[in-house]
Amino acid sequence: MADRLTVGVAARLSRYLQVLTQAKKMGKDRISSQEISDYTNVNATQIRRDLSAFGKFGKRGVGYNIDSLLAEIRKILRTQGQHNIALVGAGRLGQAIGSSSIFAEHGINIAAVFDTDPDKVGRRVGHVEVSDYTGLSQIVHDKNIIVGVLAVPPDNAQAAADDLVDAGVKILFNYSEALLDVPGDVVVHTSNPAVELLHALYFHLT
Repeated sequence: MADRLTVGVAARLSRYLQVLTQAKKMGKDRISSQEISDYTNVNATQIRRDLSAFGKFGKRGVGYNIDSLLAEIRKILRTQGQHNIALVGAGRLGQAIGSSSIFAEHGINIAAVFDTDPDKVGRRVGHVEVSDYTGLSQIVHDKNIIVGVLAVPPDNAQAAADDLVDAGVKILFNYSEALLDVPGDVVVHTSNPAVELLHALYFHLT
C-alpha cells in the first residue's frame, strides 16, 4: 500500500466507514458492495475496486464482514486509537457538534470546548465542560490537541484559527463561511451544507 492515499480514495473510504458504522449499529453482520453503493452513491464496481486494492475482504454472493472491514478501513485511514480535538464555540452549532455520538464512534474525543461568553462557560456540551476562551493555549497544550473545530460566526473565525494555530493545532475544521488564512503546514477543511446541497442538486437534477 502506498504511504499516502489519493484524495478521492480517502474521501470514498471515509464514506464507506460511515455506512459500515451505521450498519453495525443497526445490527447487521454483513454488507454487499451494492448496499454500500445505495447509501454512498458510489458505483458498486468502484467500491469493489477501492477495497480490492488493499486485500481480499469480501466473497462474491456473500458480501463483506462488517467488523473486519471496519477494522481494515480504520487501519488504512490511520484512525485507530483516540484523537483529541478542541471545539471552539458553544452556541447552537457547537452544542450540536459536541453532543453528537459520531465523533466517539470513530475514536475522536472532544477533549475541550471553548467560548468567550461567560454565560456558557462552566456549562456542559456533551461530556465536556465549557472552558473560558482565554485558557485555550494552555489546555490545547496540556491535552495534546492537534485538531480544532470552529463553530463560531465568520467574523470571529480567523482570530480563533490564529489562536489555535499558535497553540500548535495543525488541522482545522471550519464550520463558518470565513476564508481562513493559515500557514502552509496547517490543513483547513471547510464544511458548508449549502454548498454541498448545491453540489447534490447539480448532479441529480441536471
